[in-house]
Amino acid sequence: MKREIQIHPLEPIFDENSRILILGTFPSVKSRETKFYYGHPQNRFWKVISTLVGEAIPTTIEEKTTLLLRHGIALWDVLASCEIKGSSDSSISNPKPNDIGAIIQKTQLRQIFTNGKKAQQLYEKFIAPQINMEAHCLPSTSPANGRFHLEELLSAWKVIATYLVETKRVV
Repeated sequence: MKREIQIHPLEPIFDENSRILILGTFPSVKSRETKFYYGHPQNRFWKVISTLVGEAIPTTIEEKTTLLLRHGIALWDVLASCEIKGSSDSSISNPKPNDIGAIIQKTQLRQIFTNGKKAQQLYEKFIAPQINMEAHCLPSTSPANGRFHLEELLSAWKVIATYLVETKRVV
């Protein structure tokens, strides 16, 4: 498999009430196929987020979007385009960043988190100098990150809970 130029196919998820922004690196092949973030069935992102907010794991794009927005979570990726081999972050070359500043201007962001070390590295290189806002690196939810079991991911990711919007739950 050779590197191919890819353009980010997904719109950012956010609204004016978003308090945190979670940034991945670039959509995986599966995410590009399913036309939504973290589309690989083994990626633990949706399991982690739903557990942290105490809700059922969303299955549809609408349910995923609603879950994020209900809790003040914005979601996007660091890169707008790059050359990439399949879904391998380590194969990325010629990266071009997304305009994260556009989201910051339209939200109430208090903290940015990156989903994995590669997202953090690219964020620090391309975005942090422009927007002057540090990001907190969380361990990747990718199935390629077998080092972290679900319990360890939940423990590390619980730091986002202090920034989430309180929701009124209907019983």
